[in-house]
Amino acid sequence: MAKFSNDAKLLLEYVGGKENISAVTHCATRMRFVLAEPKEADVKKIESLKSVKGTFTQAGQFQVIIGNEVSIFYNDFVEVAGIDGVSKEQAKVAAKGNMNFMQRLLANLAEIFTPLIPALVVGGLILGFRNVIGDIKLLDGGTKTIVEVSQFWSGVHSFLWLIGEAIFHFLPVGITWSISKKMGTTQILGIILGITLVSPQLLNAYAVAGAKEIPVWNFGFAQVQMIGYQAQVIPAILAGFLLAILEKNIRKVIPEYISMIVVPFLSLVPTVLIAHTVLGPIGWKIGSGISYVVYNALTSSFGWLFAAVFGFAYAPLVITGLHHMTNAIDLQLMGQLGGTNLWPMIALSNIAQGSAVLAMIFINRHDEEEKQVSIPACISCYLGVTEPAMFGINLKYIYPFLAAMTGSAIAAVISVGSGVMANSIGVGGLPGILSIKPQFMLTFALCMVVAIAVPFVLTIALSKRKAIKDKASLNG
Repeated sequence: MAKFSNDAKLLLEYVGGKENISAVTHCATRMRFVLAEPKEADVKKIESLKSVKGTFTQAGQFQVIIGNEVSIFYNDFVEVAGIDGVSKEQAKVAAKGNMNFMQRLLANLAEIFTPLIPALVVGGLILGFRNVIGDIKLLDGGTKTIVEVSQFWSGVHSFLWLIGEAIFHFLPVGITWSISKKMGTTQILGIILGITLVSPQLLNAYAVAGAKEIPVWNFGFAQVQMIGYQAQVIPAILAGFLLAILEKNIRKVIPEYISMIVVPFLSLVPTVLIAHTVLGPIGWKIGSGISYVVYNALTSSFGWLFAAVFGFAYAPLVITGLHHMTNAIDLQLMGQLGGTNLWPMIALSNIAQGSAVLAMIFINRHDEEEKQVSIPACISCYLGVTEPAMFGINLKYIYPFLAAMTGSAIAAVISVGSGVMANSIGVGGLPGILSIKPQFMLTFALCMVVAIAVPFVLTIALSKRKAIKDKASLNG
């Protein structure tokens, strides 16, 4: 008998049977179901299964947390159920029938930025390392940087910028490619569109503010400014979707035998023109406005309040899927300000959730079955993957979740109050400190201590209070 055959049979029954499953797939830790009738799933019975660590619904998918052995469980499940699994992309398409407009919008936003995150994490680490060796005066009594006294490290500093520039300055290329891939249109056209937004022929976006004169394309009856959109997010998103929409609609009316020639031309040329005349300037204004509002909210006299609310509410945002919008805001802040003060709070929230689980491990240290769930969840949370911790432990007991939210809020207030900035999006847990600007690393380390200590102590205190209440109710 296969390892998870019994639980797989029961899960099939509890989700409403084979006929209620429109699609099923899995990711790194979760089974993902698209159910014809989501209400038929018996959540309590599903969560009572030994191999299940929690459930939640997100982006139109009913997700069952299994853990690191999810691929084995998945194989046993599809064999027991007698159904064919689908890819994650197919499951996402099927799930959109269960979403409202806002959920679909957020899902699309998440799908654009998710493929870019590995590059952004690498870029953040590279910028952080360059800052350490190139900006901090560590040698000769605090008067010189490592780069200033070592030709080798000077070369490393210069070489690494090749990668950093490719990731951040040419970010629009990644965005327009990702949109083309997501929309099922010609990906090379998306790449070319992105290149036209950051071409060396254009005035670099970072040089626009100080430029005495902006070059133009002169068409006689009109002039178009030759401005690049390096590191700009909104112009790339608008241009990327316009290209995809044009290509899809033009392909519908152009005969197949000439489509290879006509469709790319009629899609790309108008998109590039509109991007530089309309969408680029509008997107720049929108992006600058978002950056201005967020940055000033965090640096104003009420910044502590914004930080407290964000730090407290971020974990619930993860449950709803609304947290995906922060990627676009982080990237916009990075493009405008050279860093983000929003992302450090996200990393602290993840650490706080892991710390609440750490407290539950201590509380249930004699419960071997509980430890099998909580220890892996805590480790993955500290490494930036929060779902097993949140859905498998913290939301199950509620009070650890609240303790983590409280600790996250306090740590966020300290972070924002101290002006902590990250170079980029990074690993959303303990390794996140590597993406923090070097001058703020010690302060962020203090914030991390708070994000670890406060949820841990609060969870234990709330656990004891709950035990007292439970005992009183029994005696009463």
